[in-house]
Amino acid sequence: MLGESDVRLTAWVHGYVQGVGFRWWTRSKALELGLTGFAANKPDGRVQVVAQGSKKACEQLLGALEGGDTPGEVDKVIANWSEPADAFTGFTER
Repeated sequence: MLGESDVRLTAWVHGYVQGVGFRWWTRSKALELGLTGFAANKPDGRVQVVAQGSKKACEQLLGALEGGDTPGEVDKVIANWSEPADAFTGFTER
């Protein structure tokens, strides 16, 4: 259930992030933080991460994505913030 202070983070992760367990790792981190959403491979090699929950938890996930302790190799992360939209059930890999 979304609260009044919840946000949506959409992050585009660039680098060597497909075929290395990146989506699974992202899902694990998001679930630890109590976030809902998904991580999806895109045809151009990026991973799209959409997470909803508290601003603090989303900021922690973004920090983890940018932190260098991920599977593969992250070159850059482009983040967009918005109001939460559709409610997700859990956090999935797409």
